[in-house]
Amino acid sequence: MADREPLREPERRRTTGGRRPQSVRRPRDGRPARPVFPGRSARGRTVRAAAAFGLSTTRRAAVFAIVVCALALSVAVPLRTYLGQRDDVALEEQRQAELRAQVEALEERKAQLDDPAQVEAEARRRLRYVMPGETPYMVELPGDTGGDTDAEPAQGKVKDESWYQLLWNAVSDK
Repeated sequence: MADREPLREPERRRTTGGRRPQSVRRPRDGRPARPVFPGRSARGRTVRAAAAFGLSTTRRAAVFAIVVCALALSVAVPLRTYLGQRDDVALEEQRQAELRAQVEALEERKAQLDDPAQVEAEARRRLRYVMPGETPYMVELPGDTGGDTDAEPAQGKVKDESWYQLLWNAVSDK
């Protein structure tokens, strides 16, 4: 009986909580084979929720890209509206400041015109009024063209020719 080997107990597999392995994965480096169970990866980690839904990595990336694009589009329109309105508000505030400055200048002018002496000076200068009993003198120098009243009609002088006559004269002069 000495030739016989001692009896050994049969090898037992590890218990896995009642689950049966789907397959046995044999590594290439000579280590012992390890069973692969559903719901777990080859390294023993639990599979993530995306794999539970049956999505591959590419599909997960595509779904993620779609979600990101949807979020970007849903934020882009209100953001554009907000920025446009902010520019409009800044422009209106600038206009309001200009109008306030204009109102202040007009109020100063009104305060100046409350003085009767100022009104009289303006009437003499702009309207060429004189007081009763005064003799007005107008000095005209040889280099002066007419006053302000003569300058406006000279600028707006229009020829009495028709448009085609003006065109013909412009072409024939050259």
